[in-house]
Parts: sequence; structure tokens; C-alpha cells
Amino acid sequence: MSGDETGDATRRTHLANERTQLAWWRTGFTTLAVGVGVGRVVPELGGSDHWTYAALGAAYIVYGILFILTGTYRQRQVETAVMDARWAAQERSIVLGLTTIGVVLSVLTAVLVIVDA
Repeated sequence: MSGDETGDATRRTHLANERTQLAWWRTGFTTLAVGVGVGRVVPELGGSDHWTYAALGAAYIVYGILFILTGTYRQRQVETAVMDARWAAQERSIVLGLTTIGVVLSVLTAVLVIVDA
């Protein structure tokens, strides 16, 4: 075999880490768009101005920002671990926190849709 296999593996790992960060960001920006849709577009389509939609939309926007920040934090964490030739597991508290927020927002959205129907 030719080439620097260790260097190639490290480069591939860095590129995979960057792609993962971009996936976090895509999720965050999509969530921001959902926040704008829920907070501004849906109330206008319904012909009324509901503060509940605005509050829920703002919560989705905060959630999206958390995804972007978490993706950047995780990218830095993995990059440091790769450079130190060690493993850096995702912090369970972050995953649990984001999951809990997502479930709560989903339930609140469902309740709002049912109540406002």
C-alpha cells in the first residue's frame, strides 16, 4: 500500500466531523424556519393574532439556536479529541436536554393545533 494511511484517516475524520457540524446547523436553521412559520405565518393564515403562536415560535427559534451552538461545540470537542488521538463521547446531558425540549415543543404544538381547531 502507498500513501499515508494514518494521515488519510485523520483527514477523513476531520471531514466527517465538519459534515456532522453542518448537519447540526441544518437542523438548527430548519428549526428557526419552523419558529418563524409557527410564530408569524400560521397566525396570519388563520386571520388572527395569537400570542400563543408567537411564544411557541420564539421557543422553536431558541431551540434552533441551541442546535447551532451544540453543533459548533461538538465539532470543537471532536476536533480536539482527534488531534489528541482520543475519543470524545457526546455528553448525555446535552442529548437528553435537546430531546426533552423537542418533545415538549412537539406536545405544545399538538395541543395548540387541537385547541385552536
